[in-house]
Amino acid sequence: MQPVLNSPLSITLSITQTCNLECKHCYADCQAEEASAELTTDEWRRFLDYLVKNNFISVYFEGGEPLFREDFLQILEHCARRMMTMLRSNGTLINREMAHRLKQIGIGRVLVDLMGARAETHDYFTGVSGSFVKACEAVRHLLEAGIDTDVLTILNRRNMGELQEYLKLAHELGVPRAGILRLYPLGRAKSRWDELAMSLQEQMAVLGSLVPPPGLTVMKSWHPNDRNCCWQAAAVDPFGRSIGCAYLREYVDYGNIREVPFLDTWEHSLYRELRSGVVEKSCPTCDAVEGTRGGCRSVAYAFHGRWGAPDPFCSTLNEGVDLRVLPSRLLSKGR
Repeated sequence: MQPVLNSPLSITLSITQTCNLECKHCYADCQAEEASAELTTDEWRRFLDYLVKNNFISVYFEGGEPLFREDFLQILEHCARRMMTMLRSNGTLINREMAHRLKQIGIGRVLVDLMGARAETHDYFTGVSGSFVKACEAVRHLLEAGIDTDVLTILNRRNMGELQEYLKLAHELGVPRAGILRLYPLGRAKSRWDELAMSLQEQMAVLGSLVPPPGLTVMKSWHPNDRNCCWQAAAVDPFGRSIGCAYLREYVDYGNIREVPFLDTWEHSLYRELRSGVVEKSCPTCDAVEGTRGGCRSVAYAFHGRWGAPDPFCSTLNEGVDLRVLPSRLLSKGR
């Protein structure tokens, strides 16, 4: 089977590994200390020029915390008028002035993480007191500045009881969309898995009980609603590695953009295999859309050790996998 796209249209750039929070669930295992090997300002600028030249239409910035990087606004300004830009942030560095600066530069959309509906829940996850209040204030400042803004949370055992409250909070803040993401067995989340993980049945029960407030769209990252996105995925980590997807950072390295053009890494044999949507099992929901079969490849590989395995977060194809128990080979890799 051939890949759906000859070249990607959008890309995720993990702009930095540094962060001002210490989130217990962080899949990137971010630290406050700056890593000297990260791409420089000029290297990111040159890469953004390359993306524009090769007809990329959108870029999604994440971290770490992108705004914790002192040159991020310079990097954003270099591409915001030439591509659609999105930013995922913890919100703690977005005051009224920063929100208006982002609007002035031309940011297209900002997604702010809220790990619960209450300060004690959110601040427990981030490890920093007051971060919940700052995140909520950031959302208000962004909306006031006229920026399209969403909120995101990650469903887990410690916040499952306040997900309905989270939707209510999102509605009260005035955002049009609230995302609910799955917990990925990556980074620091692995060392907290026993505390945070839920069975698939528990997750489905919580998600099925939610009643969105009028006018609020709820985005969920569960298969089949969240299909295999590898057919269109492109991502580069803070050190220049082409990794296809931010959630594949621990498993793949298709080449470094410091050494080879990005589109050469796009033709890596494993990258092509994942983009072609070849999986051992799928269902009619997946088969209806070319390339989307089998759900998330990162989670499938994490639990099964095979790229073609089914996504265990899919209620149709779970095959009895207990999502509360990580394979020993993942734990042996450390946190």
